[in-house]
Amino acid sequence: MLDRIEDRSAEIAVIGLGYIGLPTAIMFANAGFRVTGYEIRRNVVESINSGKAHIVEPEIDDLLKKAIENGTLRATSDPNDIKGKDVYIICVQTPLREDKTPNLEFLRSAVETVAKVMKKGSLVIIESTVPPLTTVKMAELIEELRGFRAGKDFYMVHAPERVMPGRIFKELVYNSRIFGGITPESAELAEKLYRSFVRGQTFKTSSTVSEVVKLMENTFRDVNIALANEFALLAHQYGIDVFEAIELANTHPRVKIHVPGIGVGGHCLPKDPHLLVWPAERDFGLIRLAREINDSMPLLTRELLFNALGEVNVPPNDAVVTILGLAYKGNSDDTRNSPAFALIDAIKDDVAEVRTYDPFVGGTHQNLEEALNGADAAVIATDHTAFKSLDWEGLGKLMRTRILVDGRHVVEKPPRGFVFRGVGRGEY
Repeated sequence: MLDRIEDRSAEIAVIGLGYIGLPTAIMFANAGFRVTGYEIRRNVVESINSGKAHIVEPEIDDLLKKAIENGTLRATSDPNDIKGKDVYIICVQTPLREDKTPNLEFLRSAVETVAKVMKKGSLVIIESTVPPLTTVKMAELIEELRGFRAGKDFYMVHAPERVMPGRIFKELVYNSRIFGGITPESAELAEKLYRSFVRGQTFKTSSTVSEVVKLMENTFRDVNIALANEFALLAHQYGIDVFEAIELANTHPRVKIHVPGIGVGGHCLPKDPHLLVWPAERDFGLIRLAREINDSMPLLTRELLFNALGEVNVPPNDAVVTILGLAYKGNSDDTRNSPAFALIDAIKDDVAEVRTYDPFVGGTHQNLEEALNGADAAVIATDHTAFKSLDWEGLGKLMRTRILVDGRHVVEKPPRGFVFRGVGRGEY
């Protein structure tokens, strides 16, 4: 196996061609490996094979087209097409159920598919973010289904992705990577494989340590964002601008406060703290409280909106509200766990109409001016670059009532003629 990895003759199957799986498949294909992407969504398979990515990401269409034209990447929905590969890389979702427990059905299904088609000596890599001890349990599942011995007849690794939408291809190359093997040899093989394009540092450890490290990284960010959001809540109590206070506090050499806002979205941060504590035998209050704080921020935004409507005597049930941005992150089309949808759910039964506009996602209106025409309030829910240079005084002429609520600190200075509210901005 090591020789086939080093001379790039190893054949790779990537299971799941979403926001992580497709870029990963592209990177290995353009590094010289023959890659087959397995995806159950047939429309996605057709799009990829035609050289068109189904997700928005800088560079992706050019890099995908190169791999397709070189004949090193193809997509399929037929599991027979991934039979007998040397390497299987699993990049499927691991979402939460409504009760905040992990749903590992997609991962288990992917592992079962791999178990049916893999050969002895295969390297199986899970990139999906999973609760601690999951990789060991998935190795045991393969042993049960196939009779292969983990560490002897096949190799198993957890190699978590560590990239940010909008920077995926740069970070795939230059970010450090962790390879957690169920055996040291498993981790060694995975490290050699990824070194075909990774230029950042690489670290080898056990699969459970790797799982915990990934979850710790995002839990750290979530807890610190929750602290920033509590500072924002305090700023409203004291009538100050939290962003001015944070900027000054961050001049301290050992302080780096995160950025507050309408809420935390994406595939990782709203989920990973729950995955980290789920298998634990005792409760962990700080981690859970941070999740509650961050989940509550769309409700604060609702409060700011209704407060502004009250100031200009517009009854909520007569109000037309336009939500600007549906993606959880600026300049992305990724809407997973976006707080914009939590805000919409929180106001939709209390206002006359909710309109939406997002230049990357779409919405009820495909044009900004149409979305604002006759509206009473605009709420910025995503920090798209396009929203940072809007002519609000001009756009205000289209609106019936000029209310602007900024959930992402996009507007530096409240525009003239508007009733303005912003998360953490105190009262104006």
